[in-house]
Amino acid sequence: MVGTPPVSIAPMMEKTDRHYRYFVRRITRSTLLYTEMVTASAIVHGDRDYLLGFDESEHPISLQLGGDDPHELASAIRIAEEYGYDEYNLNVGCPSDRVQNGRFGACLMARPERVRDLIAAMRAVTTRPVTVKHRIGIDGRESYDDLLEFVDTVHGAEPSRFTVHARIAVLSGLSPKENRSVPPLRYEDVYRLKRERPHLQIEINGHIETLAQIEDHLCRVDGVMIGRAAYDNPWLLADVDARFFGSDPCSRSTRREVVEQMIPYLERWYAAGWPARNVVRHMLGLFAFQPGTRRFKQVLSGPEVNTDPVGVMRRAIRDIRPEVLDA
Repeated sequence: MVGTPPVSIAPMMEKTDRHYRYFVRRITRSTLLYTEMVTASAIVHGDRDYLLGFDESEHPISLQLGGDDPHELASAIRIAEEYGYDEYNLNVGCPSDRVQNGRFGACLMARPERVRDLIAAMRAVTTRPVTVKHRIGIDGRESYDDLLEFVDTVHGAEPSRFTVHARIAVLSGLSPKENRSVPPLRYEDVYRLKRERPHLQIEINGHIETLAQIEDHLCRVDGVMIGRAAYDNPWLLADVDARFFGSDPCSRSTRREVVEQMIPYLERWYAAGWPARNVVRHMLGLFAFQPGTRRFKQVLSGPEVNTDPVGVMRRAIRDIRPEVLDA
């Protein structure tokens, strides 16, 4: 059984793209990163370099796939193998209408045998770990026993890890955003799953915002996945490597060094014709909860960012105190 990294950053649509991942890798070297969800169909029929390309520094990185066709998922992995992903993950947690219309995401929790078959098809074409991310349930299948039945059935295909979002997904009546906050958190169900199935690798997800919370969860499960907190306050991750991966705390970068490391990356993409805003938008939370963060965001979000991105980047940090920049 492949071990579970103690900390990962959740796949988030329109957030965990390659530019965010490159940026956050300047802050944490060890945390497992995920792509946004990419449908198997898009990979098979679309622009593969655009969908699958990433920088070598982003390792370790997991490709999250969406789909309901075992043959198409297998084909997508065969294509993705050329890009060198460290693992593959099946999305069985997204509740959006678009995903439901494609018969995948959270609605697949009603069909555990199908999920088992999808995982089996994915595992058959790669030696990399194949994992599954799912909810504790969906409306109509909300009990712990339903969760256990799902996990036991899917385990028949031997995924390397179950990442469990500790809320049910309400498939009718709630938006994806509401599904991240309205259904109550049931961490105890995930803890119980690990107690009753100790041989499985279990990772927990759902409204985890501090290192203290991560540490507490790790007393009960194998791994912790952070979502919005890692995007809105990326400096939260600055101590993760030392605290949870055993890295030398002196090896971490300062915020000033992170900005300086992002400048050549920004220049490269800007020269290639990409709007600079596509890169810098992911950096807006770098000084969250620090003096000067409002001004930093204002400057970085201004109209000049797409004509003089490097100059704007340097101006954005002028009002940040040295003790914050260089801590």
